[in-house]
Amino acid sequence: MLMPLNASTPPSQTGPSIRDMAVLAACIGVFFAILLGSRALSVPDEGRYVEIPREMVESGDYLTPRLNGVKYFEKPPLFYWFEAGLIKAFGLSEWSVRVGPAIFALIGCLAVYYAGARMYGRTIGVLSAVVLATAALYYALSRLIILDMPVTVLLTVALLSFLLGSREPEGRSRRTFFWAFYAAAALAMLAKGLIGIVIPGMIIFTWMLVMNEWRMLRSMHLVSGTVLFLLIAAPWHILVDRANPEFFNFYFIHEHFERYLTTVHGRYKPFWFFLPVLLVGFFPWTAFVVQAVHRSLPRSWRERTGEKEAVFLMLWAGLVFLFFSASDSKLIPYILPVLPPLALIVGRYLADLWSGGRARGLRAGYAVLLVLSVVVVIGLVVLPHYRTELDVKVFLPHLRLIIATVVLGSAATWLLHRRGGPRGGFIALTATTVLFCIACSSAMPHLDTRSIKDIALQLKHHLRSGDEVISYQTYYQDLPVYLERRITVVDWAGELEFGTTVEDTSGWMIGTDAFWKRWNGDRRVYVVTTMENFDSLRRIPGERYFLIAQDKNNVILSNKEDTP
Repeated sequence: MLMPLNASTPPSQTGPSIRDMAVLAACIGVFFAILLGSRALSVPDEGRYVEIPREMVESGDYLTPRLNGVKYFEKPPLFYWFEAGLIKAFGLSEWSVRVGPAIFALIGCLAVYYAGARMYGRTIGVLSAVVLATAALYYALSRLIILDMPVTVLLTVALLSFLLGSREPEGRSRRTFFWAFYAAAALAMLAKGLIGIVIPGMIIFTWMLVMNEWRMLRSMHLVSGTVLFLLIAAPWHILVDRANPEFFNFYFIHEHFERYLTTVHGRYKPFWFFLPVLLVGFFPWTAFVVQAVHRSLPRSWRERTGEKEAVFLMLWAGLVFLFFSASDSKLIPYILPVLPPLALIVGRYLADLWSGGRARGLRAGYAVLLVLSVVVVIGLVVLPHYRTELDVKVFLPHLRLIIATVVLGSAATWLLHRRGGPRGGFIALTATTVLFCIACSSAMPHLDTRSIKDIALQLKHHLRSGDEVISYQTYYQDLPVYLERRITVVDWAGELEFGTTVEDTSGWMIGTDAFWKRWNGDRRVYVVTTMENFDSLRRIPGERYFLIAQDKNNVILSNKEDTP
């Protein structure tokens, strides 16, 4: 049971506790774990980010990342290493590989709790962790195998460590926090590149400028911290560059500067793109952001020094939002690092209400929540009309459950707020959000239907050691994962194009002429391709195809009739 706080409560009695950490870890961990392995790998991202560590485990080469045997330098290796460790420990399954982002997400919630409790008190820490765990985008990415959750959590640990260290007097505690800052920033760089340096540097520089805190540079342990940073971040970059001379230009120039400054990756979106993403991604707590920010703003420029932590959090959220909005390359998960500081800001506002403070802006917040809920319901209702590939009969019960959760939960939140005050409303809204997230997870296997898992597993039963599997004029990111082997690719390069130019991959990245030689050879060949490609193949005279398996979009063929 949370104890109300007030301004006179001694910090020593309201700071972080092991008991709170244990309870939060158990509750949030179970929440993240529910239905974690219930769906096939999403493509392309999950297939890609599982296949790379799978190949590391198989080959024993943890230095040079490879995708389907082709050098792949788009991202650094930290998350690949982590996933490889999970595969070695628990085997290869949807559950084992999704535990990785869920663990990082849990660490992020605990870091927010610890920092919130240490800065403002236990109640704020707990509420902030709950807000973060149940924010729609944070929950969604806690169960998706991509790099944005790991880098967000590492940036969160780094920035919160800096903020906590800045509050400490000279001594062991301050040094420990700053060393944690340097170490977490180095790991963030190993997780997703230069943003591990750029984002913390941008936020800290601006905060020092606003707060006139330049004297802190003398007590940040810059020398020892820089050495620690380099000891963690530099070795892989040096070793992989020595082993692969082409690495530096592609990784730093093409994948960092060109990705941010140009539309070379084809991900251009307008400047305002992340505004609706944030409104939905921080649902349902978006309804309280304006009030929470207003509550945290210093009343005047002179009084900003009394709200150093709040100013830091607002700069963190605002600068990251603007940084990615200014980029010519935008994807929805990029905005994830904005959510932890917003969770602390909103958690502080809600804790004030929890403790009996004036409910200023709360009614407006519930009105915004109602509007957002209506928008979500409308979006869900029209979804089947835009996703024509959905099996409506299968998906409809899940859709009804999600809509009922939103409608009934909104009503319960309003009712309990009227009868039980802000505490009752918060508890009802949290419970509703938890049920909403779980209901959405139950629907995902029927919504994300692009995986080739079903027919890939049918093919796996037919395969013998000498057989060749060919992906014809396309590439299925999850096919090598489910077959647990490299595949041959015909007339397709895509994101593997760079790797095919720096070493000989002609044995398995082939053209049409090589394909027909193999198809008409003595070796058993299986072809996986789309229905459209199959229609083209059937029009070629004189060729025979034996159907092995098919789904709505894809087909598996063989050049020889299968025999028991």
